[in-house]
Parts: sequence; structure tokens; C-alpha cells
Amino acid sequence: MFFVFLGVGWFLGCVGLVGSWEVFVVVLDVGVVDGVTVYTLVEDYSGYDTVFLGQHGVSFLIEVFCDGDRTGILFDVGQSLEPISYNMELLGLEPEDIDLIFLSHCHFDHTGGLREMLERIPGDDIPVIGHPSIFRPHFVKEKEPSRRDIGLPYGRRELEDAGAAFKLSKSPFEVVTGVCSTGEITDRYGFEEQDSTNFYTRRDGEVVEDWMMDDMSLAINLQDGVIVVSGCSHAGIASITRKTQRITNKTKTKAIIGGFHLINSNKQKIQKTNKKLQKLNTKQLHTGHCTGLQAECQFKKQWKQNFNKLHAGKKLKLKLKPK
Repeated sequence: MFFVFLGVGWFLGCVGLVGSWEVFVVVLDVGVVDGVTVYTLVEDYSGYDTVFLGQHGVSFLIEVFCDGDRTGILFDVGQSLEPISYNMELLGLEPEDIDLIFLSHCHFDHTGGLREMLERIPGDDIPVIGHPSIFRPHFVKEKEPSRRDIGLPYGRRELEDAGAAFKLSKSPFEVVTGVCSTGEITDRYGFEEQDSTNFYTRRDGEVVEDWMMDDMSLAINLQDGVIVVSGCSHAGIASITRKTQRITNKTKTKAIIGGFHLINSNKQKIQKTNKKLQKLNTKQLHTGHCTGLQAECQFKKQWKQNFNKLHAGKKLKLKLKPK
């Protein structure tokens, strides 16, 4: 297993401007995986008539198979270790099955279990992938002057002492063969851009709005399409999906797995998201967490049997379609 930080195949060039951001389409020289299994270790919904534990948050164990080799990627770590450990035991999984950790963004319900999980995984120098700004102060304002911290609850040194070897990058790169980090999503559809945010950070001694530029997802490259795995999709799930197709040079999305952050969105935004995902040739949706009931109902209506609501303990198997 190795990390490719310079696996850029070529630039298609500057395709536009978003605010002050120059947007480049980067196509990576990406390998191809043979199959993927995704275990839902943490999800808000525990499922109907199951024995799994639910918790507000997200954690997936992604098993990637390529040329007979297997790599286990822990995608986010929920709020705490307890439900992860409990659900892993029920699924017959062990900490030894984890080769690296990917953090989609800083929020506590995706990072809170990190330190304890690092302590459980055997060995030192456990690769942890994230954005360079993931350790920044991050909070929401309550009644002035109070605030509530909702970011990563640990410092870098504390996590490194627990075994983390951080690989921080805001650019797309191939994490392992056939699996890419999207990096920052700077090119966003207009309906997914925000005029303001409820999140804040501290910069140069001042409190400023936090636009969640650390929000990143994974693109898993199969021969017949790309699989998107997202945490909360603060950058917009349609914009994320477009980015994964661009960096893998694919025109079909086999599946999108994760939270879509539409829980407080109006009907118009949900409809636009639905239509855009169709135009992006999306075949399956597996969603939950912050997606919201209204959006889930709309997606179910459109995708029918190709829509699935995530729950703790759910196992998804996706593989290369036989020729």
C-alpha cells in the first residue's frame, strides 16, 4: 500500500472562476478496483428490527479489492468509539482490518472516535488522510457571547501520540490504487453555493465565517463507473459528484453513499439536486445521516428500488459489472 500525492495525469485547464477561486479540472492517472464492500459502522438510524447501535454521525469501513489485494479504509469515526466497536463485533470486523483512516471534514460527529480508534489499531504510523485546515477552531454561535465548539475534539500532537501519521492535502490525489480524495470542492453549482453560513472560525484574532473548505469525499474508480463516498456533503453532493467524474474521467456514477446535508433545504434545492444527480448519470443512492426525510422521500420517488436508506450495520457490495 502506498500514497500517491503527485499522481496528476494532466490539466484540462482553467474552466472558470468561483468567487476568488480559480477552478482547474484535474484528471488523475487512477487505477481501477475490482470490487468494493462498504460496512456502515455509525449512522443516525439503527435500522428496523436490528441489533445494531445508532448514533448521530457517520463511519464506514470500505473494503477495496484490486488484483487480489484488499485495503480497509475507515471513512470517518463517528462521535465516539462505543457504537463503532459494538457494530464491528456484530459484523465480524476487527481493528486489524483497518489500513488507513480518511476524515471527510472536522465535525465532531465524524471525528470524535478518532483517538480511541487509533489506540485500538495495531502498529504505529497509521495513515490518516484529511484537509490541512482540519485542526482549525470551528464553532457555532449560541446566544452572544457564548459559542459551541463542534470541530475536531483533539489536537494534532495528541493524535500523533496515539499513532496517527497525517497526510494532509487540499488537492485531489490517489490514496491507494483506484481510490482518490476529491480534495477541496471549489467549483460548485450555483444552487449549492451559500450566501452565508452558521459556522465560524477564528482567523488572525477575529471571528469569521467558516465555509467548510475541508469538506472532502472519496472517489472509487471501477471500470464501468465511479462510486462516491461522502460524509456530510457540505460542498454540495451534486458538485462533489461532478468532481469525482472529472478526476476519474468517468461519465457514470455507479453509486453515491453518505450524507447529503439537505435536512434544512427547501423543496426547490432538493428538486434541483435530484435532477442534477440524474443528469450526472447516477445509478444508485445510499443515503441517510444529514440528508433529511423530505429529501429522502423525493429520492425514493425518483430512484425507486435504486434508493436505499442507510442504517447502522448495513453492508453494501459493489463490483465490476461482467462484460
